[in-house]
Amino acid sequence: MIDTSGEDLKTRLKELTGGAGADVVYDTVGGDLTDAAVRATAWAGRYLVVGFAAGDIPKLPLNLVLLKGIDVLGVFWGRWLALDPAGHRANTAEILGHVAAGRLRPHIHARYPLEAVAEALGEIEGRRVMGKVVLVP
Repeated sequence: MIDTSGEDLKTRLKELTGGAGADVVYDTVGGDLTDAAVRATAWAGRYLVVGFAAGDIPKLPLNLVLLKGIDVLGVFWGRWLALDPAGHRANTAEILGHVAAGRLRPHIHARYPLEAVAEALGEIEGRRVMGKVVLVP
């Protein structure tokens, strides 16, 4: 996980990958981070456009796509679910299998009782969350 409020995204990704860049970038943020994320994608890597949490739709520098030989893929989960529900179920089962086996470990920032939902949402809105927030009934 990279805290972009205090670290340069491209520099940190390059450090974490020994200078090679990320094989896959899963971008749910967009905005000002798009250029740095594309630049930090490895040669022949994949850049997944998943969302625009930053609030604006960025312009993708296609010259970098060409020079780095990367694939750009839009991931619109709602549409995919509607068009391929069986594929979605299989994908979900595979992901949950990785979680159950310990190969995929979502980072849980905090757990809150359900009655503290307002506090949990305040933490998310205040950008103080790194990872997932879990509400416990």
